[in-house]
Amino acid sequence: MDVQIESSWKTVLKDEFHKSYFEQIAMFLKHEKALGKTIYPPGNLIFNAFEQTPFDKVKVVILGQDPYHGAGQAHGLSFSVPDGVKPPPSLVNIYKEMHTDLGLEIPTSGNLTKWASHGVLLLNAFLSVRASEPASHSKIGWGDFTDAVIRNISDHKRDVVFLLWGRFAQDKQYLIDATKHHILQAAHPSPFSADKGFFGCRHFSRTNEILAKAGIEPVDWRL
Repeated sequence: MDVQIESSWKTVLKDEFHKSYFEQIAMFLKHEKALGKTIYPPGNLIFNAFEQTPFDKVKVVILGQDPYHGAGQAHGLSFSVPDGVKPPPSLVNIYKEMHTDLGLEIPTSGNLTKWASHGVLLLNAFLSVRASEPASHSKIGWGDFTDAVIRNISDHKRDVVFLLWGRFAQDKQYLIDATKHHILQAAHPSPFSADKGFFGCRHFSRTNEILAKAGIEPVDWRL
């Protein structure tokens, strides 16, 4: 199958595109489209995280779960929304922690593309969703694909910082070699859990301290 994805990722993940689960994803999405279902993000943005952060540039991974399922919100980057779309509650809390940790002004835009361009892979575990139906594509094979993404980063890179917010993300630890990478855990930034361990985690400054110690250029978190 010819998959339109950034070239360095296409090389790293080439074996995945020929596996049966990936064929099933493609067939499922075609079937959804044939039924007239609205899918987010738009097809050309499903692999946007890979487009914005080539494999060679990855130094931080922020793992989300599901794309936003409201109109105009999802654009292929975890926690991010396009310019002009109101930042969702979890992202507002991410900004609050960033402000407390680094003293940066809280952005008005929810677009995190600039983080992605600085080496922050904004990866959702599931790369598509049916409109207004959260987790509707969680069992179609995306988990196998994104697990392979995490495993390949772990196997072929060093000193990547993985930010695992919430139980779902933390359950992916087994894919990461903690002897060569760095795992920072906190509660999910959702309003339901942010005050139970996300606020005060200082993951932005701690990430940059880790990168600097490894001789890697820190992330410019300004948006």
